[in-house]
Amino acid sequence: MGAAKDKMDSLGRVLGGFGRQLGLEKQEGHLFPWAPVCLAVGIGLYFGLRAEPAVWVLALCGAGAAAGLWSARREGPGPRAIRVAVALGLAGVALAGARAHLVAEPVLGFRYYGPVEGRVVGIDRSASDAVRLTLDRVRLDDVASSRTPHRVRISLHGEQRWIEPSPGMVVILTGHLAGPSGPAEPGGFDFRRHAWFQRLGAVGYTRTPVLVLEPDAGGVPVFAARQALSARVRAALPGETGAFAAAILTGDRSAIGAGTRDALRETNLAHLLAISGLHMGLLAGVVFGGLRMLFLLPRRIALTWPVKKIAAVGALAAAAGYLALSGGNVATERAFVMAAVALGAVLCDRRALTLRSVAIAALIVLITTPEALTGPGFQMSFAATTALVAAFGVLREARVSDHVPRWLRPVLAVVVSSAVAGAATAPVAMAHFNQVSHYGLLANLLAVPLMGTLVMPAGVAAMALMPLGLDGLGFAVMGWGLGAILTIAHGVAALPGAVGQVPQPPGPVLPLIAAGALFVVLWQGRVRALGLAPVALALGLWVGAERPALLVSDTGKLVGTMTDEGRALSRQRGEGFVAGIWLENDGDGAGQEQAAARWPETGTPWVEVQLAGRRIAHLRGKRAAAAFPGCDGEDLVVLDTEPSAGWRCEIASPALLRQTGALAYYHDKYGGLRRVSVRDVSGIRLWNGARPALWPWPVPRRLAARAQ
Repeated sequence: MGAAKDKMDSLGRVLGGFGRQLGLEKQEGHLFPWAPVCLAVGIGLYFGLRAEPAVWVLALCGAGAAAGLWSARREGPGPRAIRVAVALGLAGVALAGARAHLVAEPVLGFRYYGPVEGRVVGIDRSASDAVRLTLDRVRLDDVASSRTPHRVRISLHGEQRWIEPSPGMVVILTGHLAGPSGPAEPGGFDFRRHAWFQRLGAVGYTRTPVLVLEPDAGGVPVFAARQALSARVRAALPGETGAFAAAILTGDRSAIGAGTRDALRETNLAHLLAISGLHMGLLAGVVFGGLRMLFLLPRRIALTWPVKKIAAVGALAAAAGYLALSGGNVATERAFVMAAVALGAVLCDRRALTLRSVAIAALIVLITTPEALTGPGFQMSFAATTALVAAFGVLREARVSDHVPRWLRPVLAVVVSSAVAGAATAPVAMAHFNQVSHYGLLANLLAVPLMGTLVMPAGVAAMALMPLGLDGLGFAVMGWGLGAILTIAHGVAALPGAVGQVPQPPGPVLPLIAAGALFVVLWQGRVRALGLAPVALALGLWVGAERPALLVSDTGKLVGTMTDEGRALSRQRGEGFVAGIWLENDGDGAGQEQAAARWPETGTPWVEVQLAGRRIAHLRGKRAAAAFPGCDGEDLVVLDTEPSAGWRCEIASPALLRQTGALAYYHDKYGGLRRVSVRDVSGIRLWNGARPALWPWPVPRRLAARAQ
């Protein structure tokens, strides 16, 4: 017993010394911002699983989280922090799993063509610039209600001159529908998971006119108000300027053209379209300042009333209305919580902008919508906000403003905020969108001041004057500012080399960058510099990232092989969406036709290429399959129809691809090809076919079946 006690004491001294080296004693009072980080780790763990956890496992995680938080009250500072961290991680798993089950709705498991009836609850535009309708209360011909998706989204092609879709309208059309598709390649963006949490069970298109069954079925008052305000804004400001104004005032982007979207994205000004911290902060600031000045005019009120706090309440009400009107995406929710915390601090006579307020906003978003963690909106929004609060906190402590002339301080604030926000969001934008804006800082330095000093104040004034019918005055000023911003965006985007292409990073890159950056920002003491190590590791992994030598689409209709000139595609037209994603993920700026020209001519009804000593043949259609002489050995044949011959080689047919999803082949160390499928990476989850299970994976199937 004595020897065991000595060993435990030695271990305790070693851990204590290690803790002192890390500066654990300095973290007391600075641990709350780590709460959303721990919660996010649990959420990320749930989404990273290869198999759907059993329901009782999720319940056990929730119970463990509650027990851990309760028992942590009796512990000392160090053990308490560890218990709380573990409990929050378990809570993240339970919250994400519960959310995935709560939003479960039927997903269309086959291709449908026929009548589609539903109520309009969303209007936006697709990547091809077509108007899209999101419908609920869906009815499909000969499809039982238990199998009918809760929502469907349909792109309108062809001439649609009969109606102007409006909120609450019940429409009928003849359309093509299918369940949401999976990733275009293993490890790529999983639209099927994204659609699951939107309760979107089918997507498709129609080329026939949409007909009205009922002009207004009601039930969507906020959406109707947003569309009505958007229409009024676009009536006052026609063209792209009005579409831009409607987007920042109401969140309605359906009228913005593809050219404008591309220009804003290429100049790193796309954040101006999202109702985020900039817009919410400017709105709340303008309302707060305006109300405070208004109440200060009467001397008696200024001396006897708590004018500052009354103005804060008014600004909070305006921000809440803005949140409701905008539709409440992740960036807007985060911005509102930040504004609410800041205004609440004014009411309580406390300092407003701290990392605690950012942590509170992150906790609220993660608890209500855990799936937001995986999206670029959440990642970019909180990366920018955390970096800005931390950077301005350092500048405030260093009293930098004391050494800067008063007239130069606003300019310095714009430069610093643009540079810090741009640097913080750049890795996320590059990872998700595969491009980097080389002149984004220049565009933001020119455009952001216009947004803050002209556009948003004029927009608030227009909204305030709207009941009097004088909103045209505010919209006119707003139009001048937005016109200048659009001119800046198009001008900067037209500069040579304005946009660079980057390849898709490996999966661990963004988590490593986030972990390292958060350690640098949140940890106290000099040891925070250790956070640079995972960032450097992530950048090294990104630079050395290997793209697949061969890609096969999940329909078998497109094949892409890597060459010295870039990826060569097996066809010039068709499967354009998948082709675009592959080329973007390669960091290749070529179009599909240019990439198809890299594929060698064969003079046969099929196309083929040699790769790693293997013959890769792509057969499109029954005619090519009938003319194909056959294969053997290490050959790989990709078809978009089922083969009729008994070929003795590896075959990727639609039947196989429906089970595996898209395929990627990498060079292995033996000089051959290693196959990875979407199913290998994504696993079997609720959104791609898994059924809710009562038993976890280690239980043998026979025992689980008997128990059920």
